[in-house]
Amino acid sequence: MSDTLLRARGLTRRHLSPRRTLFGPRVRTTALDDLDLDVDAGSAVGVIGESGSGKSTLMRLLLALDVPTAGTVEFDGRLVDARMSSRALHWLRHETGIVFQDPYGSLDPRMSVGRIVGEPLWALDVPGDRRARVREVLEEVGLDAAMAERYPQEFSGGQRQRIAIARAIVHRPRLLVGDEPLSALDVTVRAQILRLLADLRERTGLTLLLVSHDIGVVQNLCDQVVVMKDGRIVEEGPTEKVLLQPQAAYTRALLASIPTISP
Repeated sequence: MSDTLLRARGLTRRHLSPRRTLFGPRVRTTALDDLDLDVDAGSAVGVIGESGSGKSTLMRLLLALDVPTAGTVEFDGRLVDARMSSRALHWLRHETGIVFQDPYGSLDPRMSVGRIVGEPLWALDVPGDRRARVREVLEEVGLDAAMAERYPQEFSGGQRQRIAIARAIVHRPRLLVGDEPLSALDVTVRAQILRLLADLRERTGLTLLLVSHDIGVVQNLCDQVVVMKDGRIVEEGPTEKVLLQPQAAYTRALLASIPTISP
């Protein structure tokens, strides 16, 4: 088995803009342009870049939530193709979890926390005592197992994001993807969630792929960093080297313009 858990080659995504007028031309835009990426098992990779650089598009393509215009994605040597049926991609959903930016919008207020967190277990038909696993994972993320009976609106923003993380890891995935998972939280709560993710990675060997505008988050959590601009990778390497000794002019400009918050 290769040390590379996730591999993308020549990944490209182009979009046609909406028609502005009845006879107006549609403009083709490129969100990702011939991108190559390797994510090693057990690593923590941060993806940074300004808005519109293609970071979120990259996440969707890697998780087969969108179809690339060109290129391939492999997870542990197996082809990932969003054109496959849900049944054919069942194995990928077992291996991956995702945490979104907004802890308020990502949880259904009509469902109890237990149902929210346990949903992947039922959807993926994970064997074993599912209710016991829900209680276990709530405690793993620093919440009381009794909170399973309550509803999302009864919790703070930080607690809701812990619930979202619990749902993302309840089926024990090998890869956790975070699309700006800390940006909606205040500084103190952000630091708590950072410690939680670092602890989960240390205890379980979880591989992390994290999109963030906050350089401080990437610096404290990730050992590798990827810098994106206009759908391309302009620089990548060990976090300390890239952030302290950036080689690309764009990376230097980006680091100079983004305020950092160190937890």
